[in-house]
Amino acid sequence: MKIAIINGPNLNLQGIREPEIYGTTTFPELVDELRQTHPGTEILYFQSSIEGELVDIIQQQGFAADGLIVNLGAYSHYSIALRDAIAAIPVPCVEVHISNIFAREEYRHHSLISGVCRGVIVGLGLKGYALALDYLAKQKAF
Repeated sequence: MKIAIINGPNLNLQGIREPEIYGTTTFPELVDELRQTHPGTEILYFQSSIEGELVDIIQQQGFAADGLIVNLGAYSHYSIALRDAIAAIPVPCVEVHISNIFAREEYRHHSLISGVCRGVIVGLGLKGYALALDYLAKQKAF
């Protein structure tokens, strides 16, 4: 099984950006941990702050992987291009947000991405990625 984690803008700063909200674990550390806890799953990791690059990655991995985990950051709230890219792929996609977007600024309360994802996990910190991975791994088993 192959799962791609695709992160958007500012997530390259995970571990140092607003640690009181996002924690101190970096994505390389998280991906290493996920690979250890899911040894039968190939976990790919991508991050870009450029919307067009994210569209390309979603299109590529949406036909190569068995599932996607996406945290498109601020793009989640207004990118029709990213929404359309997810809608166009055949594999299940789970949207993850580290913080509780509903407890933050009003403009963060709506995600254009959610409607084309299998599920959404918000506010559970980096644990949301592990939960999304567990879910996608079970989907392949059926």
